[in-house]
Amino acid sequence: MFVVTVKFTLHPGMTGEFMPLMQQNAAQSLADEPGCQQFDICCDEARPYEVFLYEVYTSRAAFDDHLASAHFKAFDAAVSAMILSKDVATYRQVLQ
Repeated sequence: MFVVTVKFTLHPGMTGEFMPLMQQNAAQSLADEPGCQQFDICCDEARPYEVFLYEVYTSRAAFDDHLASAHFKAFDAAVSAMILSKDVATYRQVLQ
């Protein structure tokens, strides 16, 4: 198992435009990528400008496939100007 967490900090006023694109990206990842096992989008009302992702892939290669997918590249291009910062961390499962 390969886990990816992402914390986006959005520019003010961008949440409403960003979220439908994020939801579409997550749905397509789950539907079209066999290696994508879980794709959670998390928010807190107290911080509406932050979006946290928790993604689970079968392997690092499956995540690399995600990054190379046409839908991810389109999403990334569409939202890049909306993002103030993005922090990505990856983890590998060590015990089952």
